[in-house]
Amino acid sequence: MFADIVSRKFKLKDSFLLDVVKDHGAYSAIDRAFEMSSNEIREEVDRSGLRGKGGGGGSTGYKWKMMPEAGTTTTYLCVNADESEPGTFKDRYVLAKDPHLLIEGVIITCYALGTHDAYMYIRGEYTYQHYIMQRAIDEAYEKGILGENACGKGYRVDFTLHKGAGAYICGEKTAQLVSIEGFRGNPRLKPHTPEPDHLFGEPCVVNNVETIASIPYIVENGAEGYRKFGTDCSPGSLLFGVSGHINKPIVQEAEFGVPMMKYIDEVAGGVWRDRKLKAVIPGGSSCKILTRDEAYAVNLDYESMREAGTALGTGGMIVMDETTDMVKSLLNLLEFYKEESCGQCTPCREGTGWALKAVKRIDQGKGTLKDVDALLDIADYMNGKTVCVFAPAVSDVIDGFVKKFTDEFVAKIKRA
Repeated sequence: MFADIVSRKFKLKDSFLLDVVKDHGAYSAIDRAFEMSSNEIREEVDRSGLRGKGGGGGSTGYKWKMMPEAGTTTTYLCVNADESEPGTFKDRYVLAKDPHLLIEGVIITCYALGTHDAYMYIRGEYTYQHYIMQRAIDEAYEKGILGENACGKGYRVDFTLHKGAGAYICGEKTAQLVSIEGFRGNPRLKPHTPEPDHLFGEPCVVNNVETIASIPYIVENGAEGYRKFGTDCSPGSLLFGVSGHINKPIVQEAEFGVPMMKYIDEVAGGVWRDRKLKAVIPGGSSCKILTRDEAYAVNLDYESMREAGTALGTGGMIVMDETTDMVKSLLNLLEFYKEESCGQCTPCREGTGWALKAVKRIDQGKGTLKDVDALLDIADYMNGKTVCVFAPAVSDVIDGFVKKFTDEFVAKIKRA
């Protein structure tokens, strides 16, 4: 069940220091990487089946292969460390516990893409992680790991931290790139045909922290070494996290395909206070909620979650016990989403506010059955009609809570 693709050095004392991790294999994949051509690395990553670990689960190899041939034009790498999804807190472990693994992954990725300039967009609230990451970058420059002659390989790699200002929407990659360029972080429309993202008008790859941190393992152990973990369609592992009504809130790397309840019961110690499970949000707050029965039927992989009508997301499970008030829970989430909508698209800007008002009325005993119908209409109105996926995600949140726990919404209305 467990894996150590990115977490192998987490338990070392002072694992964020170069002198410590150097004795435990840090940067050992660099020599192997530079023995390969850039295209060979792209092919190896593609064969590994590595999927983006920031929520979408798209093919990393496919994204890389859309980039121009190495050396033919200016390109960029952006590492997404804007981990602001409620219930998600895994990437900060990589940043704080093994930043040099991430730097190693950045160097290899830059070489594979023909890129010399990498940026990392880090969540504004991650003050400690920012400090540790900057310290590691400074160490890497001092030792010649980064810079004009990265690791003595005659290849320039420069790595810059860009600290966000607390906007949740900047976790969306196009908004993130706009923010790095110095503008307000509003998402951009995406092209209808597959092509790279762009930063400063040039092709750019955006991958999240854990995705890039997985690259050294793949280079050292090959695609088949990575595929020893997980399932055929969801190979490898993920830093799964559990929070909420749980005995042992935890982040623990495990291979894809583990039954959800096996992880919750055996790794996170089960539901707290000897209570029964009521529901689980499987991958951060924007994933559609699962009922108790659904949670017992799913595995922690992309395909199983899709079949259940939800998404794996970032693997950040939020556990809710039998005492949870689902109306108040939805109200709490909508207060967050209303605040964090960038306001660019009318269905999102207005829809989040309308939904929040309707749920607030129900919670305060002032609602009617028309409010329940209105919530479902608002969810439909928001879905698929905006620039980015923020509104469709909120639509799933509303739809899941209202349809799966209709009786609780109706009961509050009838008690009024």
